[in-house]
Amino acid sequence: MNIIPIHLLDRSTVQQFFTIHWGSPQMVVSTGVYDCSELDGFAAIQDSGEIVGLITYIFKAEECEIISLDSVIENQGVGSALLQQVEAFAAQHGCVTIRLITTNDNLHALRFYQKRGYQIVKVFPNAVEKARQIKPSIPLVSSDGIPIRDELLLIKQLL
Repeated sequence: MNIIPIHLLDRSTVQQFFTIHWGSPQMVVSTGVYDCSELDGFAAIQDSGEIVGLITYIFKAEECEIISLDSVIENQGVGSALLQQVEAFAAQHGCVTIRLITTNDNLHALRFYQKRGYQIVKVFPNAVEKARQIKPSIPLVSSDGIPIRDELLLIKQLL
């Protein structure tokens, strides 16, 4: 597996990846509406050339916000490698904080990030209702049967 900057990939391939795994490249969170296929990021590529993971981010002054992280292969270190790449890159570019938003139902993400030093610092009750006004395809209930309604802000200090 190789980690490469996302800009080295064909954007249509990146768009297709997000469409397959997220329904569309559009990500709607309380910090904004993003086309993930247009953002900076890193991709995990197998020797066959297949994308097995993508992470996207934006910089705001001394802060890096992770917009998306997707790993096709679970429990093989793909997500961890992508996260480490962004953390190192952000630190090299003067960021002191990394932040991200996930939803209340995403127990896998909450476990993943907290194990890697991220802390839940804020809850935005019913924020997903607002996001559904922009992106109606966001489900009401997760595959685990948990109502999808709140956003959680997680932060990790780099320094």
